[in-house]
Formats: sequence, C-alpha cells, structure tokens
Amino acid sequence: MTAATNTAPKIAAATKDIDAATIARLEERALFVRLETLRLIGVAKVGHYASAFSAAEIFATLYYDTMRLKRGEPKWADRDRFLMGKGHAAVGLFPILADWDFFPKDVLDGYTRLGNPLGDHPDMRKVPGIDFSSGSIGHALSGGLGMALGTRMQGKDINAYVMLGDGEMQEGQVWEAALSAAHHRARNLIAIIDRNGFQLDGRVDDIMGIEPLAAKWRAFNWDVHEVNGHDVAALAALLRRIKADTAREMPVCIIAHTIKGKGVSYMETEPGWHLGYLAPEDEARAIAELKRGGAIR
Repeated sequence: MTAATNTAPKIAAATKDIDAATIARLEERALFVRLETLRLIGVAKVGHYASAFSAAEIFATLYYDTMRLKRGEPKWADRDRFLMGKGHAAVGLFPILADWDFFPKDVLDGYTRLGNPLGDHPDMRKVPGIDFSSGSIGHALSGGLGMALGTRMQGKDINAYVMLGDGEMQEGQVWEAALSAAHHRARNLIAIIDRNGFQLDGRVDDIMGIEPLAAKWRAFNWDVHEVNGHDVAALAALLRRIKADTAREMPVCIIAHTIKGKGVSYMETEPGWHLGYLAPEDEARAIAELKRGGAIR
C-alpha cells in the first residue's frame, strides 16, 4: 500500500465535518472583518477597504478553522505562523487578533492614532500576533520559508501560511523564494494568492501579465490548487485536506479567486477604492449592504 493510499482516510476525515454551523460561523466572521474594516478606516479617515474585503473569507477560514493558535498567547511557540505580503490589508486582520485576545479590544478604537501600535501596515515589533512586518511588497514568502524550515529543524509540526497579492507576483523575490522552497521540500509552507485581479494602478494583467499563474507555480514544483476565495466551505475543505496530507513533500500554492471590494457593490472591481475614505452617509450605505448579504451575531 502506498503512502498516498495510507493518507487518504485521514484526508477524507479532515473534511467530513464542515457542517452548516461551521460554514455559518466562518461567513459571520468574514462579515465581522468587513464591518470592522469600515469602522477602523472611519477612525483613520483613509484606508484600504477593497484589499481587506477581497481577503475577508481567507482571514476568517485561516483563523477560525485552519490555524493552530492558543487564545491570549500570541507568542505560543507551537502556533502556526501567518505572514502577509499584502500588508496594506492589515486593517482586516487586526480585529481578528483582538478577538483572539492577543491584545485588548479597545486598542482597535485608536487605530493609526498617535501612540497606538496599529498602523496601516502590520509591525511585529508593536502588534502582538503579527509574525512578520510587511509593507514593502515581495518579502513575505521568503520570511515564511525561513519560518517553515526553521521550525522543521526544531522538530516542530508547524505550518507557515503566507498571503500574497496577485500584483505581488511581479516581484522577483517571490520567485526566488518559490524556487528555494521547492528545492528544500518545504511541505509546511502554504502560499495563498489573493487573485482579485487588481493592484494600485489598475488591472494586474494590464500592468504586467502574470498568467498562466497556476502553470508557473507548477513549473516551480509546487502543489497548486485553485479555489473560490469567497466560498468558506471550499476554502476550509481545501485547507483541511492540505493539512492532513502527510504524504505530500512539496510546498503548496493556493490561488484564491476573489473580487476586490467584495460585499460593497460600488467598490467591487473599482480600482479607485484601493485606497480611499467613505463619507458617513456612504459608510452607512456600505454597512447596510454588507448586513443584507449575511447575518451578524
């Protein structure tokens, strides 16, 4: 019997219990991310709504179904690691870290204010729960590879999850890390590409084409999967299968097809909302539209 056959029952068992309650919980947490993003950018008076909205279901699924974490202990040595190449979407992650009791929830209320640790990009020196500082695009996959290999050398069963923007695929260091990860068989490194199709200046493929994206990663000897990045059931099932597949030796790339600005109709696929600010009446309209799209706790 092959190793892959031995692993099959474990993989099946890992995905069998994604029930309606779990799906509802993850959808509610994605809505929480979007509503808190609106609130915090309202404090800052400018921010990256659309980039956080495209990643909301990915954040929710990782932090509330996939990753191994310990409440109130952001430095727990055996935790899974999370790194963001697209650090400008940190406004969507900070509320989750507070929800995990990594820092007091009232810290959120002073987002970007003088003396507050929460800025437009994540800083691991200031924010408990942030494993890697990011802002300059292209470095996170290298950092994740270092964490994956370092924890493996320590004999720890830890995964490093790295969220990348699709515009970030234009950075050479991403491909250097991809080549190195495959060479070192970093099976505990999982890259998740938020393929929302847009970057700061417009459509990714108009500025510098990156297709065929899946074929490129396969050519670099990664295990590649594509998924609807807003389908929490599909995301959870895929991430559980990956975690349960102990026979796999390759690092994993997930291309999550998403919509930039997802959930607010006038932001969706509108490049101008990469960075912006909603007037109070527009924020109220956005909140109403989001709440119509899903239940809140």
